[in-house]
Amino acid sequence: MEMIYTETAPKAIGPYSQAMKVNDFLFLSGQIPVNPVTNEVVEHDIIQQTNQVMKNIKAILESEGLTLENIIKTTIFIKDMSQFPIINEEYSKYFNEHKPARSTVEVSALPKNVLIEIEAIAYMGQ
Repeated sequence: MEMIYTETAPKAIGPYSQAMKVNDFLFLSGQIPVNPVTNEVVEHDIIQQTNQVMKNIKAILESEGLTLENIIKTTIFIKDMSQFPIINEEYSKYFNEHKPARSTVEVSALPKNVLIEIEAIAYMGQ
């Protein structure tokens, strides 16, 4: 196992790592819409927050020489299921024809009172 850390994604705000590499898999911790430069949550808007989360995921993947095409599974946690169509539209812009397996769950609260959190599993093999 190898713990992964990059300055281009938000620092962990608790006792966990940004990601863990195990054999041919990279397990990304849930990413929230924190700008890694300011260490602040982006505007309280689901479009902006979804895009920041996806940028954070991309940054971690890129630190390991990977792309979004390597993702095989995501889990999306959202505070309001009525915003799912908006989230889905933004999310789909990042994956185009690549469609990882996915689960979406409505939750009562998320860290720093954000609207969305996404975790991912990427395959590093051929």
